[in-house]
Parts: sequence; structure tokens; C-alpha cells
Amino acid sequence: MNRRRMSRIAHTDHPIAAPLDDSTVRRLLDRALRRGDERVLDLGCGEAPWLLRALDGHPGVTAEGVDLDTEALGKAAREAAALGVGDRLSLHERDAGDFTSPHSFDVVLSVGAAHAFGGLLPTLAAARAHLAPGGTVLIGDGFWEREPAPDIVEMLGEYEDLPSTVDRIVADGWTPVLGHVSTVREWDDYEWSWTGSLAEWALDHPDDPDSGAALEAAAVHRAEWLHGYRGTLGFVTLLLRRTTS
Repeated sequence: MNRRRMSRIAHTDHPIAAPLDDSTVRRLLDRALRRGDERVLDLGCGEAPWLLRALDGHPGVTAEGVDLDTEALGKAAREAAALGVGDRLSLHERDAGDFTSPHSFDVVLSVGAAHAFGGLLPTLAAARAHLAPGGTVLIGDGFWEREPAPDIVEMLGEYEDLPSTVDRIVADGWTPVLGHVSTVREWDDYEWSWTGSLAEWALDHPDDPDSGAALEAAAVHRAEWLHGYRGTLGFVTLLLRRTTS
């Protein structure tokens, strides 16, 4: 099954592709968009749920999203039109790492997309290239809540604990001005939604060629979460400003 299609289906009922509930997303956006007229960029926007929420809740904001997924961008454009914010949203179908713009942005977002840039610090470097002086980066990534077993590291990749993660960010010239560590409830809601949406789609579409693969993927993911990384992998979302030029 195509990974992009799988992700779109799995996020049907939880458009924010990270373990964050709606109130947390709202709080982070409200803090990042204090003036209410900011220009916002999302690197790896997918269906642009962050941007749609920013535009819908802040009528003076304009936004741009970058992603390679044609179908996701199409859905984002349709939802923006339905919300009446399409005139304030520009979408670019290209690799976020190669994106260039004639102007800078007051807020740059990249939540749960660090793998696309090769890690947390490369993601921050990409965001910094688009950031206006005095601007804010909103970034989210994983960390180890406790020492992982070797098979968990092999499955998920390399992370550090929360203090080490924040220390690396600070040493790179950033100052956290707000942070949120996802709760167990947020993680559980996200994982149940991810696996449940995918499984439900498979059960509702038994004749689709991808139905069997979707049901299997949901079962594998659920087992990896419940028997593997639940309580071990954490997620932190940070609002950052530059400490040094």
C-alpha cells in the first residue's frame, strides 16, 4: 500500500499528524500568532491542518505550505476554500528542503517531519533559512521518555532524552519560549485513532486492492505501539526564537 495513501487514511479522524490534542494545537498557535497578521510557512505540510487552523482562527494571517504529496495538497486547497480562507493560503508541490521564497516568514512550522530533513538540527537549519528577524519556529519531534530496548531503537531510529534534546537545541542558538510534552492521553488518542481509522477503512472497503495491506499495517502498528514504544517514546513541541544571529 502506498505510504502516502496509508497516512492520509490513518489521519482521517486525527488530522494533526502528531500526538497533540486540539486544545494544545490551539494554545501553541495562539502563542505563535500573537500579532494576528503573521506570515506562516509549514515545511512538510501534508493536508495543512496546522495552517488551516491558523488561518481559520486568525483572520489577518497568511500562510504557505510545502509538500510533495499532490493529493494531500489538493485536499488542503479544497478545505481552505470550504473554510473561506483559500485566498490567504498558497501551496507549493515540491521538496521542502529545496523550497525557496522571495520573502521571509514570521512563523515557520515543522511538526513531526524531522525525518524528512535528516534530523532535528537539520530541520531547524531549514526553518531558519526562511525565518524573519525576531520570528518564531514551531517544531515537534520525538525523545526517549526512558531508556529504549535495542529493538525499539532499531524500529524508530535514534533519539535522546528530553534534557539532551533541549540542550542540543539551545546549543544551536535557539531559546525555547514555550514547550509542550505530549501526555499519555494524547499519545493514546493519537495511536488509537491512527490504527483505528486505517482498520475501519479496510473493513469498510473489503474489495479495495489495498484493504488487506491496510488491515495488516494497522495490526502491526498497534502491536508495535502497545508492546513496544508506549511509554518509551515521547514527543515534545517547542516554540523557539533565535538566541544568536
